[in-house]
Amino acid sequence: MTITRRAVLGAALALPAVAAGAQAPWAPSRPVRLVVPFQGGGATDLTARLLAERLTPMLGQPVVVDNRAGAGGNLGADIVAKADPDGHTLLMCTIGTASINQFLYSRMPFKPEDLSAVALVNLVANGIMVHESVPARTLGELVAYAKANPGRLNFGTPGNGTSGHLSGEYLKVRGGFEMTHVPYRGTGGVVPDLLSGTLQVAVDNLPAYLQHARDGRIRILAVTSRDRWFAVPEVPTVQQAGIPDFEAVAWFGVQAPARVPAPILARYASAIAEISRNPEVVERQRSFGAEPNPLGPTEFAAFIAAENDKWREVVRLSGARLD
Repeated sequence: MTITRRAVLGAALALPAVAAGAQAPWAPSRPVRLVVPFQGGGATDLTARLLAERLTPMLGQPVVVDNRAGAGGNLGADIVAKADPDGHTLLMCTIGTASINQFLYSRMPFKPEDLSAVALVNLVANGIMVHESVPARTLGELVAYAKANPGRLNFGTPGNGTSGHLSGEYLKVRGGFEMTHVPYRGTGGVVPDLLSGTLQVAVDNLPAYLQHARDGRIRILAVTSRDRWFAVPEVPTVQQAGIPDFEAVAWFGVQAPARVPAPILARYASAIAEISRNPEVVERQRSFGAEPNPLGPTEFAAFIAAENDKWREVVRLSGARLD
């Protein structure tokens, strides 16, 4: 499912307001736990902390970010799936935890229906980044180098099942070359190894790499979005670099345990929509490479369903499988 910038802020404006005289919206009675299923430093964590900062005064209770990395995000997602459905535990979900992992892992600790859609927050393009020592200044040159030097390249990602992992696997299929996947426990582990040259290639969400690319310590060879990404307009897309029919955009949203009452979901969705309309928040998201694209519970659930159709096929074509 392709979401363009024309959709930014669209569905958020359609969320119903509380009618005059109606019951006051739900509010938490104690601190809210926002589980981030990856290490700090990546787009998931940055988005969660921005939301937590803004939600805290709106809800009247602290929203506390809790990083629980492991199993491609499944560990953190499972914590939320099994939490009490009282509105005090939320998941900062990703394309991996909400869509890809169910097709990639032979056994999952939770079922997709154990989580409820609350809101889509933003979209982030992935990039194909290389250490400065890699003799490739274009994606075409990287593919040629990989073909001429089988077994020489490793590509790091934030973990199994992440959009970086599947983007890399899909890139290998479409480009007809090989690289060895090295899964980390989050972007925070990938970046230093790429900067040091321990890792030659990274396929990951762009935000954590932008400044390092501007400093000349790494090169971004291509972005995985359909169109060039606003944060790096000089970088071609994978399609423009010569690999057709390729698009893989990461996304981040909020989910809650199943059986959370609809009024609670609506309260969070309304608050996130209000946050997303704030020009300062829009600018902050764009500053770390994210494109705001808020959707409410119904729209987000439909979005996830469409993504499932896409990534089910990508996993099949790539042959990727994890136990």
